[in-house]
Amino acid sequence: MSTPEGKSTRERILAAAAEIIAEEGMTANLSVRAVASRVGISTGSLRHHFPTQQMLRDEVMHRVYDWVLAGTDIRNSAIPARDRLVGCLRQVLAMAGAGAEARTAMNTVTTTFIAVEQTEQVRESYLAMQRDGQRRVEEWLRVLADEGALAETSRIPQLARFLGTVLDGLALERALPGEDSLAQLETETLYVSVDAVLSS
Repeated sequence: MSTPEGKSTRERILAAAAEIIAEEGMTANLSVRAVASRVGISTGSLRHHFPTQQMLRDEVMHRVYDWVLAGTDIRNSAIPARDRLVGCLRQVLAMAGAGAEARTAMNTVTTTFIAVEQTEQVRESYLAMQRDGQRRVEEWLRVLADEGALAETSRIPQLARFLGTVLDGLALERALPGEDSLAQLETETLYVSVDAVLSS
């Protein structure tokens, strides 16, 4: 069902949830009543589209990351597989910024998810981001597996988790005072990690 503006109820729900997160922060309470009220629909209608708050939060995060990481070269087979995967991982790292920007991002992560009471909302918010990151890396690995660049397809979830952990470490390293050659060291780390995954 669409409104005269052409947005379906599902899209209006997602927009309202994204507005609440923008106003209140990543751990905003996406209560059924608050989101339904903002959209102007019944709670039953909202539950029809998103049976759980977690499903709603997951889809909002998916949309946000699709916007931030709009396109990658993962399907461009003219580029070697390892270079494509490193390029995709670099895009994720770029979101953390570097220097002062990376410190600000790390402070936000710490105050939002670590230095607060570990409520269900905090947990749901973090898991939504983690699941979307995992899903995205798994998709990249499946593309490479379909081309024959990755043989161990049964281990894609574990390999994606490994690459996610590498990214977490590199993002933290960007925020810490480090060596002047950090960019070179980061590149070497990404290639070592990608080579380990592709040769597994």
